[in-house]
Amino acid sequence: MEKDREATEQRLIAAMGELIEEKGFEKVGVNAVAERAGVSKMLIYRYFNSLDGLIYAYIQKNDFWTNPPANYPPPPELKDYLKKMIRNQIRQLRKDIPLKRLRQWELSTHNPMVKELFEKREAGGMELVQFISGFSTVSKDNIAALATLINSSITYLILLEENFPVYNGIPIQTDEGWEKIAEGIDYIINLLY
Repeated sequence: MEKDREATEQRLIAAMGELIEEKGFEKVGVNAVAERAGVSKMLIYRYFNSLDGLIYAYIQKNDFWTNPPANYPPPPELKDYLKKMIRNQIRQLRKDIPLKRLRQWELSTHNPMVKELFEKREAGGMELVQFISGFSTVSKDNIAALATLINSSITYLILLEENFPVYNGIPIQTDEGWEKIAEGIDYIINLLY
């Protein structure tokens, strides 16, 4: 029975993502999600309490910063780990259209669910900042400021790339352009050590 529930929850989460990608966030409703998943809409309410609860589950499953790693690498590997982590964040947010749409939505809503997700992201980010500060000559406050600039810049540019091909001469609609951005972030990470 528990496996059936888990499988149904995953089908509903997947259906949510597919519909957001196809129709846009604003046009997704309980009936459409249930139909796409091939289940009764009552299961959305039973398993997630509401459509917002299902959205929350989608973001929680797919968002980079709401799923921080359980363990960080030893100090000698931290610099390369951070560089790889940034590239993974860029790749994930660029390819996950529903997540990108939900990030846009988050900027314009005062939903309690969004506040909870923000607090999860904040906790994950602060945990990483605390860890990095233990092995860097840069102060914790400066590491937090740099992490804020890097993360918010990545998010902003990924949202911007849908409508604008270039930012500061970098082609943000291409993998090559994003590699240039990642190399710039690598440079900043190198300065931390």
